[in-house]
Amino acid sequence: MTFEELRGIDSQYVVQSYGRNSIAIDHGQGAVLYGPDGKEYIDFASGIGVLSVGTAHPKWTAAVSEQAGKLGHISNLYYSEPYVRLAEKLCTRSGMAAAFFGNSGAEANEGIIKLARKHSWEKYGEGRGTIITLNRSFHGRTITTLAATGQDVFHKYFFPFTEGFRRADPNIDSVQQAAGHDVCAVLVELVQGEGGVLPLDPEFVDDLVKLCADRDWLFLVDEVQTGIGRTGSLFCFQQYGVQPDAASFAKGIAGGLPMGGFLVNERCRKVLGPGDHASTFGGNPVSAAAACAVLDILDDETVAQVKEKGRYLREAIEAMDLPCLGGTRGMGLMIGVEVKDGSSNKELCARLNQAGLLSLTAGLGLRFLPPLTITREEMDKGLTILKATLS
Repeated sequence: MTFEELRGIDSQYVVQSYGRNSIAIDHGQGAVLYGPDGKEYIDFASGIGVLSVGTAHPKWTAAVSEQAGKLGHISNLYYSEPYVRLAEKLCTRSGMAAAFFGNSGAEANEGIIKLARKHSWEKYGEGRGTIITLNRSFHGRTITTLAATGQDVFHKYFFPFTEGFRRADPNIDSVQQAAGHDVCAVLVELVQGEGGVLPLDPEFVDDLVKLCADRDWLFLVDEVQTGIGRTGSLFCFQQYGVQPDAASFAKGIAGGLPMGGFLVNERCRKVLGPGDHASTFGGNPVSAAAACAVLDILDDETVAQVKEKGRYLREAIEAMDLPCLGGTRGMGLMIGVEVKDGSSNKELCARLNQAGLLSLTAGLGLRFLPPLTITREEMDKGLTILKATLS
């Protein structure tokens, strides 16, 4: 099918809710993708942080194929081996106590919101269900996770929202001003992805954890984008030296298949009981087998290399001294690049995509989320396109 044929069918039969680039992808390997016409693209986007082990990794492909030939779905009314093995791997490597599996990041965040409210209800009763979130945060596109999101740009058209959220700036004074007798938890991204790739100050995070302990609030971490090795540790909270009461995950966990979920610590292990929360496709055998393969590929040594790869890319970008770009920020292979006044991040991103470097925007800057398994050769190809396109 040609690109024009593909686009024509899309425009006729698909809801036009995405601002797609005029690019089609047919196949790929690692961090190199190809269009139907054979054009090559270097992947610095990884499907918005989903392709954690790149495209068509042989171990991932083998795991998916083998499981698909055995059992595609059974539901959570029965036990199956893949989700059990996955839960054990995640808990062992994160220090958390138990896992819940769903399908997406928004669903994962809805789950920890429900967890926090039930925990508070059982301990304090009604009237203590408010959750503090941060300005510039992003927690999903359902009505409830949009209500939790601290960016008004995502809110238009969809009122009224679910009640029970209050926003603060990422400093302890602002959080204390937002506090009240009705608060049960704080929900944060340790690196705000959609907000512009903005890491939280470690001192603020330490103070926030102490405040949560003092007020008996749950400390909730949204690791949908930062988790599964993206920042240079399996979960970002491990680099901050804190353990949340619950942490959501999604995106890179199954390497390209839909999966999300959350981890809880020992304190919250028994908050949700039978009937409190569920997901028909949660822990799907094929997705769980894919996720087990992802975690095997992203062993401790491979995840540790993510920091060095991120440092290499950031230093190379800053050394280019491109007229439209400023400094870089982020952690590991979650990289934000400042766009200088007079340039549009959307226009720059579109130019890079057309030139063969798949890229993203975040806030007012550019965002690069390459596969965690990207090679030095693939990084250098991407950097060459970046320099040639934006010089």
